[in-house]
Amino acid sequence: MAEPASRWADLRVRVISASVLGVVALAAIIAGDGWWRAFAAIAAGLMVWEVADMSAPNRRRPAMVLSVGAAAALTLPWPVFLIIGAGLGVTAARHRVAVGLYAAAILIGASSLVALRGEGMGWLLWVILVVIATDVLGYFAGRFFGGPKFWPKVSPSKTWSGTVAGWIGAAVVGGIFAVILEAGFGLVLVSVAASIAGQLGDIAESWLKRRFGLKDSSDLIPGHGGVLDRFDALTFAALLIALVTLAGWMPGPL
Repeated sequence: MAEPASRWADLRVRVISASVLGVVALAAIIAGDGWWRAFAAIAAGLMVWEVADMSAPNRRRPAMVLSVGAAAALTLPWPVFLIIGAGLGVTAARHRVAVGLYAAAILIGASSLVALRGEGMGWLLWVILVVIATDVLGYFAGRFFGGPKFWPKVSPSKTWSGTVAGWIGAAVVGGIFAVILEAGFGLVLVSVAASIAGQLGDIAESWLKRRFGLKDSSDLIPGHGGVLDRFDALTFAALLIALVTLAGWMPGPL
């Protein structure tokens, strides 16, 4: 069993990195649609590059081309994301279908985040806070309570206590924003669903990293690994929201 001090050894670096990212993201959100689109495009491009580099580290030129294309693609319709995902799958050395689908999911999620900002700052802050609540409560509950692992073969650090705590946090955030956005109780249910989607996105990334024998997607962010390690949950939560909106099940004005 890990000593109490070792459980929190990475907390300081994680907090500093998360704070810097949070300030930059918040500044982009406040600055307006164009700045947020640029932020999302850069993040999406870096995430696609990380997936490409993980799957085929000896083919970095195609990875760079695809990452630039991914960033530019946020201005284009969804089918283009599938084409880029397919291209990434082709360049992958292994697990081509999984890599291609994961990259396409990243781009659809990033596009959804851009669309949410277009609907108003409140909607974007809602999904971001849902993911933050899921991550923070899951982190602390998992380390404080411990207990059975959620899926030890794929993500050995995740516990059921942390997973459920994340759902509760998401529900609380959903309840608060249901009042602020006048969206009704349905937003609580969508918040929990988005929390689960974010957790599944994190698990999917863990599965990919294990298949390629990696701990982190890159070392770009101290304490968090890569951009994908930090934003995988947010993009998959946004992907779920895009699908719910497309199906006409989104509460409120969306």
